[in-house]
Amino acid sequence: MSGSRIAKFYRKSVQKRLELLHERGTLNDADYAMLQPGAGLLNAETADRLTENVIGVFSMPLGLGLNFQINGLDYLVPMVVEEPSVVAAVSSTALLVRQAGGFASSSDEPLLIGQVQIVDVADPARARQALLAQSEHILQLANSGHANMVARGGGARGIEVHLRGATAQNGELLVVHLLVDTRDAMGANLVNSMCESIAPLIEQISAGRVFLRILSNLTDRALVRARAVIPEALLATGDYPGDRVRDGIILASEFAAMDPYRATTHNKGIMNGIDAVAIATGNDWRAIEAAAHAYAARGPRYAPLSTWSANDAGDLVGELTMPLKVGTVGGQVESNPAVRIAHTILDVASARELAEVMAAVGLAQNLAALKALSTTGIQHGHMRLHARAVAVAAGTGPARFDEVVEQLLVGGEIKVWKARQILAELEARPSPVRAPPTAVPQAAAPQAAAMPAAAMPTRAPLGARSQVGYGKIILLGEHSVVYGRRAIAAPIGLTVRAEVVRGEPGQAPVITDWNVDGSAQETISPDVSHQVAALIAARLGLPESGVRVDVFSELPRASGLGASAAFAVALIRATAECFSIELSDEQVSSLAFECEQIVHGTPSGIDNTVATFGRPILFKKTDAPSGHEISDIVTPHPIPIVIGLSGVHALTAHTVAAVRAAWLHNRARYDAIFDQIDSLVGEGADALRRGDTAELGELMNINQGLLNALQVSSPELEQMVAIARRAGALGAKLTGGGGGGAIIALAGPAGAEPIRTALHQAGYTTYLTEIR
Repeated sequence: MSGSRIAKFYRKSVQKRLELLHERGTLNDADYAMLQPGAGLLNAETADRLTENVIGVFSMPLGLGLNFQINGLDYLVPMVVEEPSVVAAVSSTALLVRQAGGFASSSDEPLLIGQVQIVDVADPARARQALLAQSEHILQLANSGHANMVARGGGARGIEVHLRGATAQNGELLVVHLLVDTRDAMGANLVNSMCESIAPLIEQISAGRVFLRILSNLTDRALVRARAVIPEALLATGDYPGDRVRDGIILASEFAAMDPYRATTHNKGIMNGIDAVAIATGNDWRAIEAAAHAYAARGPRYAPLSTWSANDAGDLVGELTMPLKVGTVGGQVESNPAVRIAHTILDVASARELAEVMAAVGLAQNLAALKALSTTGIQHGHMRLHARAVAVAAGTGPARFDEVVEQLLVGGEIKVWKARQILAELEARPSPVRAPPTAVPQAAAPQAAAMPAAAMPTRAPLGARSQVGYGKIILLGEHSVVYGRRAIAAPIGLTVRAEVVRGEPGQAPVITDWNVDGSAQETISPDVSHQVAALIAARLGLPESGVRVDVFSELPRASGLGASAAFAVALIRATAECFSIELSDEQVSSLAFECEQIVHGTPSGIDNTVATFGRPILFKKTDAPSGHEISDIVTPHPIPIVIGLSGVHALTAHTVAAVRAAWLHNRARYDAIFDQIDSLVGEGADALRRGDTAELGELMNINQGLLNALQVSSPELEQMVAIARRAGALGAKLTGGGGGGAIIALAGPAGAEPIRTALHQAGYTTYLTEIR
């Protein structure tokens, strides 16, 4: 089968994921067609034959657990689950364990137990001996009606007879256990029919009365085990050393071993993964749950199914043992097309192999939860996924979905009522059409590129055309980036939206600036904004076209957050859409760079690039034809950032000009500072890719010192930086041009709230964003 490592899978659209799986051969043509949105898998007619009183078909998300390596083999694991974070957490943890050599899983030969209840027995001890003496006869009768199963190596294998004590009215209770190998089938019906068939013979031998004849779901003759050994060094995060993470996981495991209340939640986390695979593969997840919890309760108290400890080398060792009887053939598997496709993707050869995969998934899910609980907290990676679920519950459609999610995260109140309020406010204005959130291409150029000449359409579009540009923060590399050094920038959840409608030909552009609450504010730098509009019209081949532009900005101006670039990008896209002109993202970014030259004089090109593409990037301005070098930066987990506004407006053009004058006066001295900043940027990119927030924070602090040396900081910025660091920020620095504007603070182990609270108490406005 194809490998389980698929880079950036979560960032692709559903359609792109399907196309990728189809190209890899994981999905054949028929399965690819069946999984297309709207195609439907289980129809109501088929569902009506599977259960009773059917009125429709209930759907749940089908995702893929990635990165699994189990017993040296790769697996793409289908998972059906609606709970946020489950698939993301298990995929991330599988990657961690993969780096340590993967999971080791094993299983017993799986047997099911059929139970035959015997009461009203005159001599229980004698009856027990008689039944055991006739075991071969009983087994022959049980297998007599199942020749095909026996031919495949399965069938009834043995019997046990248990004395369970006195009943209230029917004497001693005897229970015959029929041990059955159902091979790759789940086997419930097979075992039940065998119990029915042997009941008369058991009555005859025992001289008692048979009552219940049914399988047991306590499948402790089908145990499966999973194990992972993870070196301490691999457990380290940006905030916690590896030994602390290891010891925290062990301490959490001990909590579960000593407390049944904690053990219940511990085991629920394991079953989050196992149930999701069971549902996807058509197995009886209710029976699996019952067996797991009964097995956990077999001792003096309810206990965890997994344990975590340290070996002599200091490695973290996780071990899970539980009953797990599953099937890969039979009616439930073969009647549902979605289940069949899941089996095709998983590509296991037997039910035992499926059980071994499921045990590894359960152990991975358990490790993900314990690692989060013992470090950043379970909510750290959960809130964005929770916000997405809340946005769906509020009825948010695709056009507004990203905006609603971002505003929920920024506001921090992730509730359905809040999402509906945000949605209502957004829908009071025409719907924006965002640029597709694709990765920044390597060849995107800030310099001018050829724009398409466009004839005036014969029919005007109805209504306004609305588009957005993203705000940005610079993590490392301000000012030095203008001189050919590298910088790291990332988008934020604040945008500028422009709505464009056609005016009279030859009419000067009318640009109206609005607060997000709908009240008018002072027009954006009228001379500059009209120069930008005129440039855009000229580049798009619309020199005689009048337009009306309404601007709605969430970004504070002159604060180093890229408001001018976001305005340019929004205006370019909205104008192009209004006049039915198709522009690539590269062309949008290129034209926005020209607009930035009007505003800032000698921009680096970084603001317009982030405003266009909306992805974290490592950026370097060059003399090459493309104008720069760009690469994506992908972090293993979201990194929370607090933005603090100083309230002091500062124009980037002024600070850029001041630094340039100093550089011209003493190039050697300032080039040395720029080189130091560039070195920090390189180390910062590596830290981001590792998720090492402690290292990133230290680099930000050093960068702030160098920016202060360049004299682009201010008393307000220095005060805010100090407040943020005292409140637990791992790093804090100005962002953008400086001289005023904003700072960014990297949240530490205590989270973002202490930083925000401290800045608020000092009178500063804050926003919360994430690097993803």
